[in-house]
Amino acid sequence: MTPELRHLRYFVAVADETSFTRAAAGLHIAQQSLSQQITVLERTLGARLFDRDARGTRLTAVGALFLPEARAVLARADEAVATLGRAVRGEIGTARLAFLTTTANYLLPPIVRAVRERFPGLTVTTTEAPIAELVDGLRHHRFDLAFTRPPLVDDLTTRTLLTEEVCAVLPTDHPLAGRPALKLADLAAEPWVLTPRTSWEPWHRTYDDDFATAGFTPHVVQRADTVQGLLGLVAAGVGVTRLTRSSHSLRRTGVAFVPLDGDLARTELVWSPTNDNPAIRTITDVAVELAATTDLTEAG
Repeated sequence: MTPELRHLRYFVAVADETSFTRAAAGLHIAQQSLSQQITVLERTLGARLFDRDARGTRLTAVGALFLPEARAVLARADEAVATLGRAVRGEIGTARLAFLTTTANYLLPPIVRAVRERFPGLTVTTTEAPIAELVDGLRHHRFDLAFTRPPLVDDLTTRTLLTEEVCAVLPTDHPLAGRPALKLADLAAEPWVLTPRTSWEPWHRTYDDDFATAGFTPHVVQRADTVQGLLGLVAAGVGVTRLTRSSHSLRRTGVAFVPLDGDLARTELVWSPTNDNPAIRTITDVAVELAATTDLTEAG
């Protein structure tokens, strides 16, 4: 039979103290109970571990050989418990992080760097994904956490990290490119380039409401699947678009970013409430702390 861990702890305590009386006091149990438990251990192992006589308590030759093995088992058990605690606290393990392209340049580097520095036992894998794939991955636990714009769905949990300006994006030679700010209505007569409606319908419903409030329906001349694609079309003079200020990090030539009055966008951490990976809380705490102390739109 395999001895119980508590019996091994009793054995090591007696061996260290060379006294049942002192060991029992240190263990906060009765001496008689300790003696009985050591007897149980000896019967389980089929070997006498201590010689007890008028001169005191001494390890037998077999007991002396068994002592380092018992210490090793107890140390490994303590290590296992400590490892479990670190896993429960989200300090070790793996977290699968998804992100939109528009959050990669400025948000991803400082947060992943901080997580790696503080929790070297936590492996963070990163995947760029379009919004529909990102949301589906969170729902089915292919991703644990994501940096994204508000997904506008009810079954995912969100935590806002930062809010930033939304800008009109114009070719640098556009007559409005030098303005300090614009209203969305100022762009009513412009040709527009936007993402396909199928990219994420909740976003486009919000865009529809914004354009309606501004009093017009945009004349969309071309669509692009990515922000880089939209920026390229604007730089080529095909049309104008509307993006967060931080998107400027994806293209610094050929385009001008002009703030739109009162137009703001949130960047959020998003996860599924059914995902029990403890690393979600760890990364969220790091990200929220950085967002409170650092301009993450410039930190990447």
